[in-house]
Amino acid sequence: MATAPIQFPPPVDSAKEFVGPPTDPEDERIEVGVAIVGGGPAGLACAIRLSRLLAEDEALLESLGEVPIALVEKGKGPGSHLLSGAMMKPSAMQKLFPDLSEEDWPTYGTVPKDAVYLLPNRKRAIPLKPTPPPFRNHGNHVTSVAQLGRWLAQHAEDAGVYLLGETAGAKLLVDDGRVVGVRSGDKGRGRDGEELSNFEPGSDLIAKATVLCEGTQGHLTGAAIRHFDLGSEDPQQWELAVKEVWEVSRPLDRVIHTMGWPLQFAAKYREFGGSFLYPMGEDKVSMGLVVGLDYRDARFSVHDALQELKSHPLVAGVIEGGKRVAWGAKTLPSGGYWARPRRLWAPGMAICGDGAGMINVPTLKGVHYAMHAGMFAAEAIYERLKGAGACDDLSNYTAKVEGSEIETDMYRSRNMRQPFTRGFLVGGAIANMMEISGGRFPGGRWATHDDATVEVFIGKERDYPKPDGKKTFDKLSSVFTTGNATRDDAPNHIRLQDKVPLEVALMWQNMCPAQVYEVPEEELEAAKQNGNGKLDGRHEVKLQITPSNCVQCGAITAKGGRLTPPEGGDGPNYQVT
Repeated sequence: MATAPIQFPPPVDSAKEFVGPPTDPEDERIEVGVAIVGGGPAGLACAIRLSRLLAEDEALLESLGEVPIALVEKGKGPGSHLLSGAMMKPSAMQKLFPDLSEEDWPTYGTVPKDAVYLLPNRKRAIPLKPTPPPFRNHGNHVTSVAQLGRWLAQHAEDAGVYLLGETAGAKLLVDDGRVVGVRSGDKGRGRDGEELSNFEPGSDLIAKATVLCEGTQGHLTGAAIRHFDLGSEDPQQWELAVKEVWEVSRPLDRVIHTMGWPLQFAAKYREFGGSFLYPMGEDKVSMGLVVGLDYRDARFSVHDALQELKSHPLVAGVIEGGKRVAWGAKTLPSGGYWARPRRLWAPGMAICGDGAGMINVPTLKGVHYAMHAGMFAAEAIYERLKGAGACDDLSNYTAKVEGSEIETDMYRSRNMRQPFTRGFLVGGAIANMMEISGGRFPGGRWATHDDATVEVFIGKERDYPKPDGKKTFDKLSSVFTTGNATRDDAPNHIRLQDKVPLEVALMWQNMCPAQVYEVPEEELEAAKQNGNGKLDGRHEVKLQITPSNCVQCGAITAKGGRLTPPEGGDGPNYQVT
């Protein structure tokens, strides 16, 4: 009998733990006009747009109290937990900052040239000409989304938005069927939940409207989708991106994308993804590998595959003589159009950005969608507050999204991801037909699947390169570069079953880019004994977990476990990712 991670659900009761009414006495609650959860492109664009609308409506602004707009961010500050490629289309920035020239944006300029390669093996690179349409980036901006987040945050603060950093949204506050705010997480608890000397309890943040802009695998977003039954009949799928930034001796004169090696082509592995190399000015390069989390081989590791990719002559030539200066990892939604929430709002609440699945799968672009959605949410909330005085019906937000490029682009590529379950070659052929036909073929509704339902197996040992600390790196030294600030004695924010089959445990161990999960050696020996010298994948093992390593990429939630909110301020402190 084959094994899938979904057969071993984590010990979580979302309805009881993460959703509930306010509990603070009324005189201790923090009243705000609009609460925004998440300091990424969506949340900050929402805050900036709403602040400008309110600035032109003095009466409405005054009615929202002393704190008209509050934005809570679980990282040390906006940008700390942000990671993307990123190749940003300019439309959202042009709308949000019409008076600024593109030279004033915090980007590395527009794309000079494009190049796409098929890597059939570790030596060859076959250029794909003409450049496939999804990879044409003329006019797009190379961006560090972490730097973009800090820049947007400064504009938000200048506009009067209250930014609450190091504040995790732990609970969605729901009263009489509508969202009334969020509760922040406690601080200063020990590993077993005990109150330490610096303990600070969380607070109820009460708002007329709440906008969830948590990004990928958002904790409150998931709770809201389950509580209000907002999910699509097609489950969301996810990809894991591991990225590095290198200082280089020679400038890269083009944007490079690759597909193929080091991923395996055969359908049984279901390894879907590709790599990117983007120039960040004259002296830096952003490089990364993005892989769908419905792969099957428990020995596969995205982080280690990225290290292997550096041995390919195409990549080695770019980073030769250079130095790695940053690293990070993050999941992104890849289910596409059919996997989006069937509704983007509930009474008192809207969902924006990655949490709403707003990613163009073939182009892997979503920053501009997130910003557009944030602005749409701001406009919809303003209209409701100005009219009815309440935000119980935010269908006007959905209407704005459906009338935008978000809807048009995502519908055109609605069946792009699904064919790759048949392998790289078949999937690629079908995806090409979709592109040629303008999205008309393949037609219909191709179902997506939950990544955790995919059966896993223990394949052959992978011959990943040994870390040398110069060109290739292990996971722990990579985590160190992120400035991860999680206390060793902080409560464990990761939920897993106590014991799982070895094939699931190895999947989690190798999948995690931060070495959070480890199968003890004695467990491996016992599995070998059970398998007469070969690993018995059904042998149940207990994983060792080091939650302080976690960079909150979200992969474990996609693959059968659950990431819950850590203490505010924990996790990475990304600078140039």
